Amino acid sequence: MPSYSDILAVILGGGQGKRLYPLTLERAKPAVPIAGKYRLIDIPISNCINSNIYRIAVLTQYNSVSLHRHITNTYNFDSFHTGWVQIWAAEQTMDRAEWYQGTADAVRKQIFEIQSSRSKYVLILAGDHLYRMDYSKMADFHWENNADVTVAVQPIARSEASRFGLLKQDQNAEIIDFAEKPTDPHILDNFVTRDDPEKPYLASMGIYMFNLDVLVEILTMKTSRKDFDDFGYDIIPHCVVNEPRVFGHEFSGYWRDIGTIRSFYDTNLELTMGNSTFDIFDPSNPIYTHGRFLPGSRLSDCELHDVLIGEGCIINRAKINHSVIGIRSIIKSGTYIKDTVMMGADYYDESGDIPLGIGENCHIEGAIIDKNVRMGQDVSITPFPEGTDLDTDAYSVKDGIVVIPKRTVLPSGTRIGPEA
Repeated sequence: MPSYSDILAVILGGGQGKRLYPLTLERAKPAVPIAGKYRLIDIPISNCINSNIYRIAVLTQYNSVSLHRHITNTYNFDSFHTGWVQIWAAEQTMDRAEWYQGTADAVRKQIFEIQSSRSKYVLILAGDHLYRMDYSKMADFHWENNADVTVAVQPIARSEASRFGLLKQDQNAEIIDFAEKPTDPHILDNFVTRDDPEKPYLASMGIYMFNLDVLVEILTMKTSRKDFDDFGYDIIPHCVVNEPRVFGHEFSGYWRDIGTIRSFYDTNLELTMGNSTFDIFDPSNPIYTHGRFLPGSRLSDCELHDVLIGEGCIINRAKINHSVIGIRSIIKSGTYIKDTVMMGADYYDESGDIPLGIGENCHIEGAIIDKNVRMGQDVSITPFPEGTDLDTDAYSVKDGIVVIPKRTVLPSGTRIGPEA
C-alpha cells in the first residue's frame, strides 16, 4: 500500500518576486514576513508536517540568504526522526550554466536529487500562498483514482476566472480540458464545471502531485519546441491532452495567492479581524516558525482595535486600529497607527539620533513598514489613491499603499502622502 513516507514535497522558492518589490529587494518571496511573526515559507512546510509528510525540499535561487537562515534555524528534526527539510539551491554545473527558467525547469534541474530521495510520489508546492490544507487527503484521492497526476483545484467565481488556469472535469473528476487565464466568453462558457452559479469554475491552485516515473518522463522528454519550463503553462496542459491520467482534487477552504503588494497587505489586515476566514489560532494545525524565545509584549496605556501583535513589543500610549504589529516593534507615545502592516525588527537598538522603531507623535495610515525601520518624531504617512505607483529613495507606493523598505531611516517631521 502507498504510504505518506513515499511522498517528497518540493516547495518552489519563487523567482525574483518583482510584484512584491520592495519587500523582495533583499529577500526571497517565501522569506517575506507575514502575520507579525511568521514567514511565507512556514505555511507550506507547516502544512506538510501537519499532513504527516516529513521529507521536504525547498528550491531556492534569488536573494536566498535570509530564507536559508530561517529554514536552517527552524526546521531541525531530531536524530530519531527520518524526516528532513533540505535546501536545494540553484547551481551551475558542467552540463548547465543557466539558472532556473521556470517552475518546471527548477524541478528538472534537481531531478537527480529527487530520484536519490527514493520517493515514489512528488508533491509540488508554491512558497507564496496562505492556506491550511491536509495534503494527505489529496494523496488518498490520488491513490484511490489511480492517477498519474493530481491537481489541487479551487471553486472560483466568473469574475476571477481570467486570473487563473481553468480546469474542466468529467463526472469522475478526471480533467479533460485546460485553459490558462481565459478571457474569451465562449471559452469561459465551455469551462463551467460546477453546478453552482456563484462559483461555477475550477481553478488550479498551483499544487500538483505526480507519480515519480511520470514526472521524470515528462521533464526529460524531447519535444519539437522548447523544453517544458513551467507547470501551469506547459506541463499540466500537456498531461491533460496526452496519456497521463490527470485528476482534480477539489479544495474549498481558505486560499490566497500572495503575489502582489495589494494581496499581501489585504491578507495581513484580514488576519486582524475576529471573523477572519483563516484561523491562525487553530491548535490542531499549528503554523511552525523559528522559536525566538522573546518576552511577552508590554503595552502601557494604549488603545487597540482589531490588532495582531507579535512577541517582544514595547508600546507606550499609542492608538492602533486594524493593523499588524510584528515582533520587537517599538512604538513611542502619542503615535496613531491605522490600516498598517508593521513587520517589526530583528533586534533592539536605542542608540543613535533615531532609535529603531517609531518615534513620538507619528501618524501612520495605509502603509507597510518593513523590518528595522527607524522613524523620528512627528512623521506622517497617509495612503495614495488606489492604482498609484511610484518609487523614491525613501519609500515606494504600490497600488496606493506606502511601502517603507527595510532599514530605512525617516527623519523627524517627514511627510509622505498625496498632500505632502
